Amino acid sequence: MAILEVEHLSKSFGRTEVLSDITFSLEKGQVLSIIGSSGSGKTTLLRSLNFLERPDGGIIRVNGDTLFDAEDPTTVQESEIRRKRLHFGLVFQSFNLFPQYTALGNVMLAKELLAKEQPDYKQRKKEIHSEIEAEARNLLEQMGLGDRMNNYPHQLSGGQCQRVAIARALALKPDILCFDEPTSALDPELTGEVLKVIKGLADQETTMVIVTHEMAFARDVGTGYSGAGVRASLGGEDKTVPVPFYKWLTQENTAEGMLIFPLPYIIIKSAESAQKAVRTLKKDRQEGIERRSELHE
Repeated sequence: MAILEVEHLSKSFGRTEVLSDITFSLEKGQVLSIIGSSGSGKTTLLRSLNFLERPDGGIIRVNGDTLFDAEDPTTVQESEIRRKRLHFGLVFQSFNLFPQYTALGNVMLAKELLAKEQPDYKQRKKEIHSEIEAEARNLLEQMGLGDRMNNYPHQLSGGQCQRVAIARALALKPDILCFDEPTSALDPELTGEVLKVIKGLADQETTMVIVTHEMAFARDVGTGYSGAGVRASLGGEDKTVPVPFYKWLTQENTAEGMLIFPLPYIIIKSAESAQKAVRTLKKDRQEGIERRSELHE
């Protein structure tokens, strides 16, 4: 059974349609790389999955449980949003670490706040704090930051801050870990250390959704999907795909486990399906041009 199922997700800001009929699924341990031009809706998709934005339509399921259904008011109650966010961990492109806390404090904070809701928290306060601290230290060690635990964000490099952010996201043991362009705010020499950590998580079969402009990395880290063929939401007849997109596809830059933006949205499952996608999109585009020509005659 798929760990994440997204069906017909849509989101608009005013008259601007940002997401249109997005449908895909993700198995446990798989990695989905989302690529595309700036402003095409990649970040909006991640924010919708994490309930930082409320979609206008569609369904989101995790482990078979419906977390969001635009047609079911009981799934969009604010009181439930915080609990639902725990299924997802989000690593922001700008780190978003709390400057008043050390690296260790940043990783521990969310779990400590959740622990306070436990009925036996007051009786077991020291024990719970020790457990949380031990887990946080272990995560920072895994990120290669064993000697930076007591440093504040301003005392860390960009790459180190991003690794703290990854450890913080992992601390709550989310079902799915989301990355929003995790290397965009980093200098080239710092990018490698963050990509190495993410690749390591992929090797450990951590389920991830990654928005990235690092094409080679997306090819390396993306995993395949079960089944055959390509899923596409071709949209209206007047929606076309820019020529550079076709060029990019035909230059064999695609890999398994990629969600391509902008419209239409396509999950590339194999080199063969990439070629099929090009043929389908070109045919759709040509048919749209012919229909518009007929209307003008």
